[in-house]
Amino acid sequence: MFTGLVEGQGTLRALRTQPSGLRLTIAPSSDCFAPDEVQIGDSISISGCCLTVVARQNDGLDFEAGEETLSKTNLGDLKVGDAVNLERSLAIGARLGGHFVQGHVDGVARIARIEHNDEWVDMWFQATPAQLRLMVPKGSIAVDGISLTIVHLDHESFSVALIPHTLQVTTLGKRQSGDRVNIENDVLGKYVDQLLQHRLQSTESEGS
Repeated sequence: MFTGLVEGQGTLRALRTQPSGLRLTIAPSSDCFAPDEVQIGDSISISGCCLTVVARQNDGLDFEAGEETLSKTNLGDLKVGDAVNLERSLAIGARLGGHFVQGHVDGVARIARIEHNDEWVDMWFQATPAQLRLMVPKGSIAVDGISLTIVHLDHESFSVALIPHTLQVTTLGKRQSGDRVNIENDVLGKYVDQLLQHRLQSTESEGS
């Protein structure tokens, strides 16, 4: 479990193809946590995707991403030298400043447009109907692992407002129109949607 409050960025140092997916070596930046603060087996959010540390080096951490993960996320788009958002799992008793983020990416969305408003940025994302159905205005959304608030929502897209701090400390400050980002819908919305679908199916069965 994570909060969506990114601790810092990391750089993809190596990328190796494996029969079952990819092995990634990521070096946290100097203002992020150090590799020796992490143990093998720990869960780390990599741009919103929960991955397990499988090896630790002096300047980097190794992760493995399987076919299911690659099909649901943008991790397969990464190239050596690219930056990713990093967050360690939530510790019991810690403050929850963002919202509950599982690290289970539901899919990707594409940046439709970026509107500059002085130092702020309004960023619009084109998402699928299945993703949009679980969103509400002023609700929470995780974009590349960042806890954000939905500002506008229509039948094909949603927007968020990004403050200068978010643009500086996360990868969204480097993003461009057309880029793909990881989306995790609020877990509450997913449970409610599932329960309503089961209730509707049950009602239809009883009426037939």
